[in-house]
Amino acid sequence: MIDNGPSGANNTRLFELRTRFIPVANIKSAQKRARQAEKTRKHNMGLRSMMRTKIKNVVNACDAGDKEAAAAAYKDAVPVIDSMINKGIVTKNKASRHKSRLNARVKALSA
Repeated sequence: MIDNGPSGANNTRLFELRTRFIPVANIKSAQKRARQAEKTRKHNMGLRSMMRTKIKNVVNACDAGDKEAAAAAYKDAVPVIDSMINKGIVTKNKASRHKSRLNARVKALSA
């Protein structure tokens, strides 16, 4: 095993070592675009992961039945979901769908 991280951790470094080492293009500008695309992909993965974590926080609080925590998590998640629209991570319809479903879960706790 190449990765020296803690056991059970996500071994993305090992995955990237196996899959992302072959140069794609021969032309210098195309090589640069490939490097930039890889950098952007990694950045977008982090943003998408952050959004999913915020959504999971709301879902977990709702499943636990904690109204205050669910409302606070929802209030924390909405600006993150909205900012992902502007960054092009999700479309406005998908973001709206997430917010609507989360809001329905939070409101169902108080009913």
